[in-house]
Amino acid sequence: MTAFVHLPGGTGPAGSPAAPPRPGRNGLLPYLLLLPGAAWLAVFFVVPLCQLAAASLYDPAGSLATGYAMTWAFGNYPDALAAYWPQFGRSFLYAGAALVLALLLGYPLAYAIARKAGRWRNVLLVCVVAPMFTSFLVRTLAWKTILSDNGALVGLLRDVGLLDTDGRLLATPVAVVLGLTYNFLPFLVLPLYASLERLDPRLLEAAGDLYAGPVQTFRRVVLPLSLPGLTAGTLLFFIPASGDYINAELLGTPNEYMIGNVIDSAFLVRLDYPQGAALSFLLMAAVLAVVFGYLRRGGGTQEFR
Repeated sequence: MTAFVHLPGGTGPAGSPAAPPRPGRNGLLPYLLLLPGAAWLAVFFVVPLCQLAAASLYDPAGSLATGYAMTWAFGNYPDALAAYWPQFGRSFLYAGAALVLALLLGYPLAYAIARKAGRWRNVLLVCVVAPMFTSFLVRTLAWKTILSDNGALVGLLRDVGLLDTDGRLLATPVAVVLGLTYNFLPFLVLPLYASLERLDPRLLEAAGDLYAGPVQTFRRVVLPLSLPGLTAGTLLFFIPASGDYINAELLGTPNEYMIGNVIDSAFLVRLDYPQGAALSFLLMAAVLAVVFGYLRRGGGTQEFR
């Protein structure tokens, strides 16, 4: 009787190497599964991106009526940056301020849902994502009502002396930052919740057994283990917030306009496609620089001592 043994490559007679796997349809299957997604990205991302890059180099003297000539006008980039650098700075300032406020609100909320909510966990998660069931525009308009000069919030702040009798919240940078925080807060809370929910409670017990106080336990155990979710959440929050224009449009004035408002005006009002495309690429480059700089400095992977 012929003896058979199990070998890494397959099964064959004892003492003889197993035959290597035959290339066939199974070897191509992963690539075939990637085709729909790759085709979608090519048609709806790569092609429009190339068209936008070409539009940013059109002759700025052209128009929709006369047409745009490809003159490789790289000067569109420094001209656009020189004209609208305050809006660039304001975009990152507002997005950064909203991110700090969202962290102060979102981290305790995510921790409470993950570690303390018990049977109310699912209910609280639904409350976090429930605003996403309505339109972004409707949610921002609701904040316009909340922050109005005749609203209950402004009246309360005036009564306690935090606002002057003629003070206001609407049409101020505070209103824009509050709107950004509210609209993008779920993008920060949900990744944080996912990281904190997987936290092994035995690690917290071990920290207590080693005489670590609550602050030291948070700094040495909870925060390092939640850094992957924190990194994902901060990026998911900051990237769309820095390019937003709805909050500044509805809750602010032209003095609070961000770079997204300028791009919207360039494409839809002034019909200056070269400048709008150049500003879009400058914004994308600035966001990518911030993201790569953040990740390069060890966001989500650094150790706390």
